[in-house]
Amino acid sequence: MWDALRESSIGQIARLIFRRPDLFPYPEELASFELPASLWRNPRVVLDSRLRSELRKHEGTVSCIEQSDPVLVDWYSATDQSNPQNWSFPKKVWITTQMGLYTFAVYIGSSLYAPSEEQIMSFFNTNYEASTLGIALYVAGYGVGPLLWSPLSEIPAVGRTPIYIVTFFIFTWLALGASVVDSFGGLLVLRFLLGFFGSPCLSTAGATLDDMFAPWKLPYVLTVWSSSATLGPALGPIVSGFAVTEMGWRWSGWELFWLAAPIWLIMFACLPETNPDTILHRRAMRLRACTGRTDLTCEADLKRAHMLTVRQIVFDALIKPWEINALDPAVLYTTVYASILYGTYYSFFEAFPLVFTDMHGFNLGESGLPFLAFVPGLLIAISGYIVWFRLKAEPVMRKEAPPLYGFPESRLMPAVTTTLLAPAGLFIFAWTSRPDIHWIVPIIGLMVLFISVVIAFQCMNFYIARCYPKYSASLFAANTFVRSTFAAGSILFSKPMYEALGVGGGVSLLGGLMFICAGGMVFLYLYGDRLRLKSRFAQSS
Repeated sequence: MWDALRESSIGQIARLIFRRPDLFPYPEELASFELPASLWRNPRVVLDSRLRSELRKHEGTVSCIEQSDPVLVDWYSATDQSNPQNWSFPKKVWITTQMGLYTFAVYIGSSLYAPSEEQIMSFFNTNYEASTLGIALYVAGYGVGPLLWSPLSEIPAVGRTPIYIVTFFIFTWLALGASVVDSFGGLLVLRFLLGFFGSPCLSTAGATLDDMFAPWKLPYVLTVWSSSATLGPALGPIVSGFAVTEMGWRWSGWELFWLAAPIWLIMFACLPETNPDTILHRRAMRLRACTGRTDLTCEADLKRAHMLTVRQIVFDALIKPWEINALDPAVLYTTVYASILYGTYYSFFEAFPLVFTDMHGFNLGESGLPFLAFVPGLLIAISGYIVWFRLKAEPVMRKEAPPLYGFPESRLMPAVTTTLLAPAGLFIFAWTSRPDIHWIVPIIGLMVLFISVVIAFQCMNFYIARCYPKYSASLFAANTFVRSTFAAGSILFSKPMYEALGVGGGVSLLGGLMFICAGGMVFLYLYGDRLRLKSRFAQSS
């Protein structure tokens, strides 16, 4: 219990404020602690003049680098309980649950606003296109945020948990502000900032889970965690639709605040740091303090001092992913396909009122209920994917060497086998969205579509992570930016498109794009290994 409290933000802040090492002490701060023999052996590390200069600057003094090589601080043993990989299964599940709740709160915040649009038009005397900016700017905000939060979380001195706690605290109070604001411009600014400060769950939560689970167990956890991100936007109109009808447009903002505040309190009290580089960085600092030896450091600090300047960090975070997208067809395909999937998903916020309210007479609260079709689609998708991975992929990954763990294209098979379900589901929805056809039929099309969407995202993300391990963090941040930007645009252009082409024509157009992308998935499955051999960025063996 004391260890859990010490590792939480409460414990870390208490230690920082009171400056007492005996308050929730670490093993290195106890009088009984004995320095492991490995830290006295002084293993040699080759340093060039630049690294010596950077380390000396980092320590703020001329250290024993001049007399001896640095000693690397690592895990004390294979079972070291400070290593997130060695944490108990209940602890890992509890942290995963917190990540799921956090992600759900941020994602549902995008669509809780949707039922409020008409009342906002009336209250602020604005037009429909302006009112939809509330969703579009929120989605754009959580597309921009990962470009900052993702590289920042990889800095050992920063870590992941402080970013979660600080940004989600701001998110929570911004939700309160959006509930009481009396200016339309102020509301739009708050909506963008909500997305921006909520975005660390997109850019970093997957890395938190990766810190704790073995590569062949990670897909199970990511599949379950990502369901919270997928369901959030779908459930938003259901949660707020009836409340907004009775209580007014501000109620959707209050609901987001009431959801986010207790989740933040749980994370503040219970969420530890999981980044192994940050944990070892802090351990090295404690060892230097208690031993007086300035030669103790961790591998991550050595690499960062040796390799990365501020310019290089900015280049890798903001420029390198676009270079890879431009020069690597596989990465470009996954970015484009993810954007179309995401944009299609958010376009239904504009299609549903046209179909279920105008054609079938649903009221404001009822018009969000068709989003429940995504729930059985999600359950079918994650159940099928987990069973397939357990029987086919995990046994291979356990035997093969990292980082590919076998033939990565083979793990695209679930996406290949279900990829045609996306255009099929869209065509069902498009061609049956008519007053003379029962409303359950287009809803069945949505369920079929969602099976393909969920599996496609799982397979593409896992493929990129294994094939581009060196650049995966920046690639995911860039992918999030592009697909969120496209989704924000789709919210704005969807209604004019549906009004010009009709729901049938507009959704059929999206179905045609999905059909083309389905061919790309088959091509990547068949020829992805050849593309990797020609790529300057991919792992080929």
